[in-house]
Amino acid sequence: MEPRRSHQSDESHESHESLESLARELAGLPPSLGPVRLIGIDGHAGSGKSTFAGRLAEALGGVPVLHLDDIATHEELFGWQERLRAQVLEPLAAGRPAHWAPYDWVRRRFGPERVLDPVPLLLVEGVGAGRRALRPHLARLLWMETPRARSWGRGRNRDGRELSDFWDGWERAELAHFSDDPSRPFADTLVRQSGTGYEWSSGTGATSETSSSVTDGDGLPQA
Repeated sequence: MEPRRSHQSDESHESHESLESLARELAGLPPSLGPVRLIGIDGHAGSGKSTFAGRLAEALGGVPVLHLDDIATHEELFGWQERLRAQVLEPLAAGRPAHWAPYDWVRRRFGPERVLDPVPLLLVEGVGAGRRALRPHLARLLWMETPRARSWGRGRNRDGRELSDFWDGWERAELAHFSDDPSRPFADTLVRQSGTGYEWSSGTGATSETSSSVTDGDGLPQA
């Protein structure tokens, strides 16, 4: 799964203003999960979701980010929705703290429990953040507009040859997931990474230009 990446300070003023504008837009949305505005950030593995989520969280004043890597496991790459519902969604919807134990991908077991109090805005990022079981609880769904082949290439290069077998299995699982439960057609906002930062577009026309299945990612616009 994708590693956590720290915020970098070399983004342009234009990118900063864009993120500030997007942050204001998201902060003004009505709550979608009890008192929480839940914002989903989806995209192919390696598309830059974690990095973007970190920068957007900073633009929002340091809101928490829930990484779906912490909910998934080696045995349940996409079969984690019930665990997410019971441990995170239902408590937050009721205004109670969420309790979950992040999965350790090295030790292959769940680690110490963490607690997340209900907050005005929470980002949830990861492949499948826009799946049908989650969409009713989202105030906004963002899709990282990076083509599948490019995203997977980034991921393989990042993780090295020692994880090539994992990536072989992951690619098959991701293709199967998005074939059955696509996210991009339901995205409210498309996010593209540029040489100076990020560009984004929202609204009903945001996904209309390339409405093919996300499994046809090689045909999506280049970032």
